[in-house]
Amino acid sequence: MARGSRRQGAPRRRNRDRHGRGLRGPLYPASLPAARSRAERFDALVLEALEPIEARWRTELTQLDVAVDDVPDVAPNGDDGDVVEDGNVPLARLVPAGTDRRARIVLYRRPLEARAKDGADLSDLVHDVLVEQVANYLGLDPDVIDGG
Repeated sequence: MARGSRRQGAPRRRNRDRHGRGLRGPLYPASLPAARSRAERFDALVLEALEPIEARWRTELTQLDVAVDDVPDVAPNGDDGDVVEDGNVPLARLVPAGTDRRARIVLYRRPLEARAKDGADLSDLVHDVLVEQVANYLGLDPDVIDGG
């Protein structure tokens, strides 16, 4: 076979990228926090914000679930529960209990991240939204829930 020619139909195997450096692997080992995705970091942030609320109101919140969704539904139902909005964009929703489900607070990750300037601002925003939704669920003032 002449140099530079290939057999027809045989796929070319690439062991290296186009610059000859090899295929890229993960930048960080999975054991480091930097290897977590944005969604995983947001979930951890929600759990961190929920922990003090749940510690104080554990017995009242036994029938409440907290969930995270990337974005709100395109056409939310009008009687679907209490909604925390910024403009017309929902940041979170309290879905009341039904015959086949428990009450649920749904936080919307992308709208919350879009409104935060940095990580500390996002943490404060998630905490405030969670406090407001728990207050709606329990029928109390948000200041009472926050411990103020």
